[in-house]
Amino acid sequence: MTADSGGTGGPPPGPAAPLAGVLVVALEQAVAVPFATRQLADLGARVIKVERPGRGDFARDYDTAAGDGMSSWFVWLNRGKESVVLDLKRDRDRAALDALIARADVFACNLAPATIGRLGLGADALSARHPRLVACQLSGYGDDGPYAGRKAYDLLVQAEIGVLAVTGSPAEPAKAGISIADIAGGMYAYSGILAALLQRERTGRGEALRVSLLHALAEWMSHPLLAASLTGTPPRRTGARHASIVPYGAYRTADGEEILIAVQNEAEWVRLCRDVLGLAALAGDERFAGNERRVARRDEVEAQLAAAVSVLPASELLRRLEQAQVAYASVKQVADVLAHPQLAGRWQEVAAGERQVPALLPPVWHGGFGAPLRPVPRLGEHTAAVLAELESGRSGRPG
Repeated sequence: MTADSGGTGGPPPGPAAPLAGVLVVALEQAVAVPFATRQLADLGARVIKVERPGRGDFARDYDTAAGDGMSSWFVWLNRGKESVVLDLKRDRDRAALDALIARADVFACNLAPATIGRLGLGADALSARHPRLVACQLSGYGDDGPYAGRKAYDLLVQAEIGVLAVTGSPAEPAKAGISIADIAGGMYAYSGILAALLQRERTGRGEALRVSLLHALAEWMSHPLLAASLTGTPPRRTGARHASIVPYGAYRTADGEEILIAVQNEAEWVRLCRDVLGLAALAGDERFAGNERRVARRDEVEAQLAAAVSVLPASELLRRLEQAQVAYASVKQVADVLAHPQLAGRWQEVAAGERQVPALLPPVWHGGFGAPLRPVPRLGEHTAAVLAELESGRSGRPG
């Protein structure tokens, strides 16, 4: 069984694909591990996604946006994979999974730790049986400690690790608008798998990897945690303002648009005040010299800036910001982003059942590798073909 052998998941990626020849078996669900393995599929790996009978990955049911049993979540996370339905309570299906793992380069799993242990699919156990295998096990809170047995969903992890303490307005916390705990965990799983594959090229041995959503998001929270530890003062929730830089936030123009202005140094502060907003006196006021002083007088600074911005049309403000080389951005709505000029040429259509759906090209460009994005699988679409490969004894590598 090789990475480009069979199935109906679209054309094989070709020899130029960075992960051509790599076989990934994924016992996965929801977001985190599917996000990791989709990156591997985009790089040319053959990813066999093992799903439960009937419902499959429950992310298929998060919404009905794409139809044909595919939610917008599932479409995002599972292009380029092959779907194989196995009932792991049946001996024959469990034997098929074991045979797939024996032939795999990578096994990735994010079932509950207790379930993984009961099935004998923990990363350590698999590494002992298959020394060349890269086995990646992702959990919510880790394999030990008082939270190990808890269910861990994205928002729960955001709450536990303090994201809600730093996100939102002063009056009310807010969750991040995307699944940052799942995405963080998925990206560390992805990068860990790539590092382990590289290490295997040197040593001939695979590795047991463990990732948790809590640990991944704790890394992303390091700055506010470090700042609070060093100063004894927790960061404020500042809405669309930066918690530790002033000015760095959105301001409303005379015609009702919101423009985000960001100052990173004193030269930019002076140019913003003097050249953009006509506030030369503010630029020379020692009370506001240096970011720490401006943060301490945040409300006073921002009130003056907001008043100056409010009399300018957006077009004039943007012209002045550009001319003064002060960083800015327009606060866009989701519909605006779909037509963002900087994303022109980065959209492709991907087959998802009977439909063609939009998908963004991977954010990392690899010179010489530009294979089209491969389809999103229907539930069990590849079961027969993959089981036939196993039964015929075709194998690309030893266990």
